[in-house]
Amino acid sequence: MKTGIFTAAFPKLSLAQVAQWASEVGFQALEIACWPAGEEKDRKYGGVVHIDVKSLTPAKAQEINGMLSAKGLSISSLGYYPNPLHPDREVREHSIEHLKRVIAGAGILGVGVVGTFVGRTWDNEASGRVWQKDIDLNFELFKKIWPDLVKFAADKGVKIAIEHCPMLWPDTWPGGSNLPYSPALIRRMFEILPNKNFGLNFDPSHLVWLHIDYIRFIYEFKERIFHVHAKDMDIDRDMLYEDGIVTCGFRWQRPRLPGMGLIDWKRLLTSLYDVGYSHVVSIEHEDRSFEGTEELVKKGFLIAKHTLDLHLNV
Repeated sequence: MKTGIFTAAFPKLSLAQVAQWASEVGFQALEIACWPAGEEKDRKYGGVVHIDVKSLTPAKAQEINGMLSAKGLSISSLGYYPNPLHPDREVREHSIEHLKRVIAGAGILGVGVVGTFVGRTWDNEASGRVWQKDIDLNFELFKKIWPDLVKFAADKGVKIAIEHCPMLWPDTWPGGSNLPYSPALIRRMFEILPNKNFGLNFDPSHLVWLHIDYIRFIYEFKERIFHVHAKDMDIDRDMLYEDGIVTCGFRWQRPRLPGMGLIDWKRLLTSLYDVGYSHVVSIEHEDRSFEGTEELVKKGFLIAKHTLDLHLNV
């Protein structure tokens, strides 16, 4: 396995600048942020553009690949994480249109994986705020939208890697804005779409605060893990005492860098080796203790790299 980074943590740097630093400190791959150019940031990292897929040409792709190859880097994935099931039709169609551009861009670049979300819709009037009815409503929309996206990706030689984060924010509670966040929902998703190019971007941090066994998850979904996000998770026990689990961790879950949270990275990486995963472990930096300046972000990535390097040759 190779170590890489998700470039979205460097919104003010160009791809060449990120690549230069990543190469100098020994990273081997980049997961490249590909939100639509010119859009305002909506969520954390949303709006970061290190490759403008709308204007990407074969010549530009060759130039990007050449630049990265000269620095000893590969592209592990193109990343764009919108809500393709959004209840606002205009927002939904915009997300789907750009996701197709990212997939097409991956095809032009020769990148095998695109990381994204399934998304989630909500209709309180139709579902009556009943959890199961809301889930059924979402899967009906999923059946209408996602088969075409997966086929489009297959035609481009690209795999879709869905991150299993519920995307819970105060304005999306209690359902979140990404449907397949638990094993039961993920199984249902794959029953509907068993296509071989449709899988997961495995991120153990979400499973920690959801109290889902991340090691068991690896073994169950081993054939569907196309990409891995290395992100840790800690729980603020005092805040959990104050708020309880119904708040879904708005104040008590704390994203951390690998090695600074509750995840057993040696066991996790050993399990990935066991199931035959041989792609990239890409550090997704969301640790608030190492944000605010470019220097702190870089320091955070290096701390994470040290943790992963200790165990990648188990």
